[in-house]
Amino acid sequence: MHSVPVILTLTVLTVLLTSTVQVIGWRPYPSKTNGSDQIFDASKKYEGSSNLVRLRYHMGPVLTNNITVHPIWYGTWQKSQKKIIREFINSISAVGSKHPSVSGWWKTVQLYTDQTGSNISATVRLGEEKNDRFYSHGKSLTRLSIQSVIKSAVASRSRPLPVNPKGGLYLLLTSDDVYVQDFCGQVCGFHYFTFPSIVGFTLPYAWVGNSAKFCPGVCAYPFAVPAFIPGIKPVKSPNGDVGVDGMISVIAHEIAELATNPLVNAWYAGADPVAPVEIADLCEGIYGTGGGGSYTGQMLNDDRGATYNVNGIRRRYLIQWLWNHVVSYCTGPNKLD
Repeated sequence: MHSVPVILTLTVLTVLLTSTVQVIGWRPYPSKTNGSDQIFDASKKYEGSSNLVRLRYHMGPVLTNNITVHPIWYGTWQKSQKKIIREFINSISAVGSKHPSVSGWWKTVQLYTDQTGSNISATVRLGEEKNDRFYSHGKSLTRLSIQSVIKSAVASRSRPLPVNPKGGLYLLLTSDDVYVQDFCGQVCGFHYFTFPSIVGFTLPYAWVGNSAKFCPGVCAYPFAVPAFIPGIKPVKSPNGDVGVDGMISVIAHEIAELATNPLVNAWYAGADPVAPVEIADLCEGIYGTGGGGSYTGQMLNDDRGATYNVNGIRRRYLIQWLWNHVVSYCTGPNKLD
């Protein structure tokens, strides 16, 4: 009699775990077969308007409360690398950054609302952090063990991360010597929510890995170029760290989608919530006006020859554009009128 519920529970868990593999994987380079291309075929127009892309609201919650990002530094991280990422997060709500700015990029995210008409919060701040420098779960992580790392961070006896299901985002960042399930082959980062059976709470989280040693041509494009794109030279990264500069756009991608689709039941395109196409998926590989296919669009260069498209508080970054559901095309603060 008791075997049936056990089998059903295992079946449900298997479906959930399978869905996390498909739901939110992302790679920054212009892939051969883009996930949204498979759904929308030729109807998806990079940067240009398209009435055939049906990004819809499915009545789930979005992050209208002030957003606090809690980084979990897993593995070995240099202080300089942490500074690059911290400043990017702090730049999302910064006032007075030079145009085009990271905060200007976030304004596209703020256009999205919940069922009451409340917009996503304009306030994104850096919260408490946790270091896991001794690789508590090893140097090869699965999607389930990622949740166990988060559990360790919020349940730690020493300075645990605060639990904030309504406005907290938990950002697990793995160093360049840590391999994560499906890394490089399928994903450079993903987001989902934690299972109460593992973590004790339902918390929106994202994982992003440093690809410098494993696959910079896959996950740090265009600072490195994949082999299947011949004749294209990599551009110079704005902060002098190809792996971390490549992570920034993936972090931006995941934070934007966590804000608009934290429980995978809010803003997405496509009929199947198991494989949603979200606001950053629709614009992957686009960093400026004219972007699409293998062309990144028009970007900016500083006096050192480094490539960027937004200004932070003191640093510069290259981050992808986002889908603007009001005008039905990809937008970014560095667009050319």
